[in-house]
Amino acid sequence: MRAMVLREVGRPLSLEELPVPEPGASDVLLRVKACAVCRTDLHIVDGELAEPKLPLVPGHEVVGVVEAVGREAAGVDPGIRPGARVGVPWLGWTCMECEYCRSGRENLCDRALFTGYTRDGGYAEYAVADHRFCFPVPDAYSDVAAAPLLCAGLIGYRTLRLADASLPAEARTVGLYGFGAAAHLVAQILVHRGSRVFAFTRPGDEAGKAFAYAHGASWAGGSDETPPEPLDAALLFAPVGALVPAALKHVKKGGAVVCGGIHMSDVPSFPYRDLWEERLIRSVANLTREDGRRFFEIAREVPVRTRTTTYPLEEANRALDDLRAGRLEGAAVLEIGT
Repeated sequence: MRAMVLREVGRPLSLEELPVPEPGASDVLLRVKACAVCRTDLHIVDGELAEPKLPLVPGHEVVGVVEAVGREAAGVDPGIRPGARVGVPWLGWTCMECEYCRSGRENLCDRALFTGYTRDGGYAEYAVADHRFCFPVPDAYSDVAAAPLLCAGLIGYRTLRLADASLPAEARTVGLYGFGAAAHLVAQILVHRGSRVFAFTRPGDEAGKAFAYAHGASWAGGSDETPPEPLDAALLFAPVGALVPAALKHVKKGGAVVCGGIHMSDVPSFPYRDLWEERLIRSVANLTREDGRRFFEIAREVPVRTRTTTYPLEEANRALDDLRAGRLEGAAVLEIGT
């Protein structure tokens, strides 16, 4: 099979011919149809996330068709069978035994394995995945349209869930910092439920503001601007630590700032008065399978639509460069299968 391989962090991926992987007892073998390109992939390639498996096939927003099923996976789930279309997210395996797994917090499992980081991912024509961490893909979505839902959608939804859980009622006025792959999906959920969206883009990014308005934002401006009124919650998807104290200044008493990224630059110091009055800062770590089930139900109901730019597999480095440079609206997707 053809695959884009990371041999050394800080270096471009190389197009290589590799053997088709063999599924383990609990795995399925997938013929990959599409794989979205996530900012986390960029953090791995650039060395900002330490200790990836090397060599590594990146990619954790995978849509594929089941080709073969391991002996322990066969017949367990009727949705996991040869010919079925499934999606594979970032969380690729957990121990099922630790205190976190037993308490419904499998996203915090100390032994967890991650697709495209500590397990090979979807920048390839074939991939293997643990059948317990695969999601059926709704028929309403094409392969390309579904791929960003597997991370941008899931992590965006979990970020919103944690914000809602921190407030006495569902957040009504929500600021979205970094209006890209995740934010344009979360914005649709917020608008659907009647919340108002204030979008914060890079200063001077007029195209980004227009993109936000096109997805239901009530207001859009630079991250250095003051919104028209205080926020009930702020969701941060840009990996810029300086946005944390900036967002705090715009959040109401008792409001929440939730950081949705797996990596962020250092958060600068800020005066305690900006945090006082029961404002809250919290982070998001990975996702759970329950997040996936809930999100796909909501995605069908809204319905959530993805904005994508497609690339062939061999142009994965160009997709990463476009993401790094901020040239994308929505999500980049590698279109692999036919």
